[in-house]
Amino acid sequence: MCGIAGFTRRSKGASKGVAERITEAISHRGPDQQGVFEGSEATLCAVRLKIIDLGGGDQPILSDDRDTAIVFNGEIYNHRAVRAELEGLGHRFRSNCDTETVLRAFLEWDTACFSRMRGMFAVALWTESRKRLVLVRDRMGIKPLYYYRNGEELYFGSELKAILEHPEVPRHLDLDALDTYLSLNYVAGTQTLIRGIRKVAPGHLLEWRRGKLHSEAWWKIPEGGKRRISLGAAKEELDWLLDDAVREHLIADVPLGVWASGGLDSSAILHYAAAHTPGQLKTFSVSFQGRSFDESPYFREIAAKYGTDHHEFDLNPEVELQRAIEDFAYYSDEPSADAGALPVWFLSRMSRRHVTVALSGEGADELFGGYLTYQADRLLRPFRRMAPVGLRRLMRGALDRYMPVSDDKISLEYKLKRWLEGSLLDPDEAHFFWNGTFSPQQLAQIRPGTNGSGLRRLVDELGMAPRGVLERYLRVDQSYYLADDILYKTDRMSMAHSLEVRPPFLDHRIVEFAASLPERLKIRGATQKLVLRELMRGKLPETVLKRKKTGFDIPTHDWFRGPLRALLRDTVTPDAIAAGGIFDGHAIEALIRDHMERRINVGYHLWGLLTLFLWMKRWKVEAPAWAEAAPETNARVFATK
Repeated sequence: MCGIAGFTRRSKGASKGVAERITEAISHRGPDQQGVFEGSEATLCAVRLKIIDLGGGDQPILSDDRDTAIVFNGEIYNHRAVRAELEGLGHRFRSNCDTETVLRAFLEWDTACFSRMRGMFAVALWTESRKRLVLVRDRMGIKPLYYYRNGEELYFGSELKAILEHPEVPRHLDLDALDTYLSLNYVAGTQTLIRGIRKVAPGHLLEWRRGKLHSEAWWKIPEGGKRRISLGAAKEELDWLLDDAVREHLIADVPLGVWASGGLDSSAILHYAAAHTPGQLKTFSVSFQGRSFDESPYFREIAAKYGTDHHEFDLNPEVELQRAIEDFAYYSDEPSADAGALPVWFLSRMSRRHVTVALSGEGADELFGGYLTYQADRLLRPFRRMAPVGLRRLMRGALDRYMPVSDDKISLEYKLKRWLEGSLLDPDEAHFFWNGTFSPQQLAQIRPGTNGSGLRRLVDELGMAPRGVLERYLRVDQSYYLADDILYKTDRMSMAHSLEVRPPFLDHRIVEFAASLPERLKIRGATQKLVLRELMRGKLPETVLKRKKTGFDIPTHDWFRGPLRALLRDTVTPDAIAAGGIFDGHAIEALIRDHMERRINVGYHLWGLLTLFLWMKRWKVEAPAWAEAAPETNARVFATK
């Protein structure tokens, strides 16, 4: 695991100072070794966290003729098989690391080499004789890769902070991206919150040659869902795939463990990992003692079943919450409005004290249908036909009057109010809304003049998605929610502590298998992730198999009325709101006041605003002039005094 960065120099000379600064900016991703390559028109930088071949594999690595250089972030789990094939073709290796395998595979097969590889990666390759720079991101977007185009020049990096070290890069807020961030808790697609800086899309590559830039997809999530297969046959195939994927993900020359939440997904990974580990596995969990969503009974049971060396961290208001949240502003690059980032931060910090690599269960929900939103999607269409919009509004208002707010995680009150509010939206908008925060109406109140174009763009893109309700929303969650929220927060929080996290469910063979399955093998009645659940029946305790989905979160509603109240008030201040010139201070103040007085629960909304304001302050991101972003009639911004 590493971090990469670099830039072209077609119109400017070498800048050693810039290379040193961008390498230092991402040094937390690779504290074991740093290196820089200077070509005639490009500079490549690498920081390395040593996982495989601890004595070799320092980066950048050059070809034998020194014409091609590579910097690499990630792991290629089948690199030994690819290496053997290359050796049969006459290649002679100088190290045992997977980075050299990628380099030699590129020399042999060019960009077609990536389809042969199983793993997670972000890669940059420079070929001097062709003045050609190639950037590649893995199939599911597990590893991040950003770029900024400045005329004929291109800057890139594993994190935005590497690009922001270039003095030529302006720090202007992208208002369309801001709207999607506030709506969804994350910035979806290739946009970022900084205008002009983009993400390389999952499964895509960029090619820069002499100032010209070309982008193309080298892999896509396959169409499917119509395969004729029995539940028994599907279980057998998934059993082999998971066993093989986990076996490959265990390859490392450093200590390794498993993140265990006590849920189905992480417990399945632990089951297969234990089968391939001769010694005692280490497991890691976060507890919330005394909370309604504490998972400690479940992960303690599963740790005991497999006899692991178990470690847990109790996340409570007495820990250093404020400092950790403020650190997000640096390590996140973009603000993480997903409050689940906080337990991942502490989980990563604890894990790194014992291991360098951890396996996790990310991806299973998006592949096999594990979220409550999929049930909500299935119920929405018939409910809209039966209940006129006026009746739905009356029902929503009645809940506000007669059902008090609850601080419990995903409480019945929260689910009913959120679902009824979503029923007032278009079904596609509702799916995004159920996983997000601000509704279009709420967004218009705090952001006068917004046109909601960011969210509408995502809804429009659904027009190309599969027609089946479940397959339609699985596809969008795999493309956006998984890559831009779940994997994003895991990468940033873990790499902040120099920890590599590997998600075996996202082996592309499992992704393609899941895409091929009919909906009936994913959700049947009230049973979700059917094929995975049935596969693990008899392997895992019934308590794990029967658990309801809870997710990884913190008691935001309660904590903003207590330990986080001062940080919120000191950060989202009237002066900060007015300085940005894009928010309505009265609306935000009313939101905070109503939450503090328990008239509403908007802890997730406030988390998004808190992390946004911390991030803008830390990175000195400038909001564009209001006149650029809003009609004349909406040009006033009010700051509450």
